[in-house]
Amino acid sequence: MLGAPNERQARRGSIAASFFKLLPVFIFIIPGMIAFALAKSGQIPALQQEMFGPGGELIRANSQKAFPLLVAAVLPIGIRGIVVAGLLAALMSSLAGAFNAASTLFTMDFYQRLRPKVTEERLVWIGRVATGVMVLIGLLWIPVIRGGRGLYDYLQGVQSYLAPPIFVVFFFGIFMKRLNAKGCLAALGTGFTLGLFRLAVDTPVKLGGAGGFAYAQGSFFWVVNNIFFQYYSLLIFLVCAAVMIVVSYLTEAPSYEKISGLTYGTVTAEHKKESRSSWQTRDVVASVVVLALILAAYLYFTG
Repeated sequence: MLGAPNERQARRGSIAASFFKLLPVFIFIIPGMIAFALAKSGQIPALQQEMFGPGGELIRANSQKAFPLLVAAVLPIGIRGIVVAGLLAALMSSLAGAFNAASTLFTMDFYQRLRPKVTEERLVWIGRVATGVMVLIGLLWIPVIRGGRGLYDYLQGVQSYLAPPIFVVFFFGIFMKRLNAKGCLAALGTGFTLGLFRLAVDTPVKLGGAGGFAYAQGSFFWVVNNIFFQYYSLLIFLVCAAVMIVVSYLTEAPSYEKISGLTYGTVTAEHKKESRSSWQTRDVVASVVVLALILAAYLYFTG
């Protein structure tokens, strides 16, 4: 969206992304609900044996096997192979994109700035080394993910620790013209540090698994580890917002000419007219549909 040629394309790109963002809820949750229903009803004996114990109690540790169990027990042989092939292809494509982006970021934004006279061949070699190191880190991190309550829960937790400072910078930056670059950097650094601190506290517990490492009950690290991840995310948000505002007001104000049209406080009548002419009825309808789908999902899945 940030690289869109105009405001209309950026808006439509955001609307399209919001539609795609609704899909993970169903991709991650609906198969688990289907597997639970089939296992509880006894229609698929293999599912029932894996997900329920002899006394009929739910085995939560096996709930992460819901999707592979559905693929193995429900789908016919030919479709099963197509689904597995599609999953592997999507996984490899996502990993390749992530590793390529991360290695490019390290090579161009860090290494090249430290070594401005480095040759292209050296940059390519450094990028390959960085990719290999990230692959090793990813492999070493698998036990940490397995020690949690599932991949989806782990992804939500990591995003909740790292996303708040980014949201604070964009959100408050749009509404408050007095905020400056120093305040933004301070907020990003503070939020990143708080997020890494929580990950560092959680990692030994996840590595230990059930019956393994645990902090002393009532200790500071025990309290931090047991804070619900959404509450901790809210804490990061509040701290980052306070840091950004305080640092910005303690330092020099930004040049309002440079940020003209980028915040609500610096929008002129000409900017408003240009923005109004950039959206059409279809954009409004698509936005309303997205909001309606989000509201419907919340209402339907409310326990």
